[in-house]
Amino acid sequence: MQHNTKQHKAIANWAADCAERVLPLFESAKPGDSRVKAAISAARRWASGKISMAEARKAAVSAHAAARDAGTPPAREAARSAAHAAAAAHLPSHARNAANSAVKAVAAAGGDDVAEENWQDESVPKPE
Repeated sequence: MQHNTKQHKAIANWAADCAERVLPLFESAKPGDSRVKAAISAARRWASGKISMAEARKAAVSAHAAARDAGTPPAREAARSAAHAAAAAHLPSHARNAANSAVKAVAAAGGDDVAEENWQDESVPKPE
């Protein structure tokens, strides 16, 4: 996939969608820590042309730091999902990592990881 294409931006938005679905798992463990939510926002803002790839990568690094501080497996995986969503601005392949971490977060929380993966598969942008 070419970088900065319409498809790349759609994939980054999808990664943000995946991360946003598990954001409550982080926020319930670390209320007041805005790094993960900021990474999701950075992915979307990059895709809409409002921030640079470097700014999105900075948000990704912060979300990875939040993952290290998360305290619980579901919160850690939710933070990783957001970090990879923001990193998708740099490399589209990070979007799959965002999705995988979201599934791991759901599973770690005792949720229906199969349903989450099905939602992801149904929601992934189709190649142009």
